[in-house]
Amino acid sequence: MYGNTSFGGESEAVTLTAEQRQELRRDLASVAARTRELLPGEFVVGSEISNGATGPRATIAVQPPVGSVVSADYTPEDPESASISADERDDLAQGIAASAALQVKQVMNDDTTPTAQ
Repeated sequence: MYGNTSFGGESEAVTLTAEQRQELRRDLASVAARTRELLPGEFVVGSEISNGATGPRATIAVQPPVGSVVSADYTPEDPESASISADERDDLAQGIAASAALQVKQVMNDDTTPTAQ
């Protein structure tokens, strides 16, 4: 219902230089690598940078072996803070890995019986 409604003030589109975009790409690759370390090999992790209405949008996504894709976006608010800090990268990787693992757990609980009581 509110998908196209802007409740915030008008914001200008963020434009990154080639160097800033490359730095954002390295940060996103770091998040993807850390996410892969946290999950078993059956989980597929990918990332991309796309252009949105307000500027670049970094997306990290995980396809669990069963269940739906889990993704998270990062949109720089201004060119000066286009990079993702080390703490944010770690939080993002842990959060998306936990969400993907929970996705599998929720799907598996419906289909399996416990092996022990």
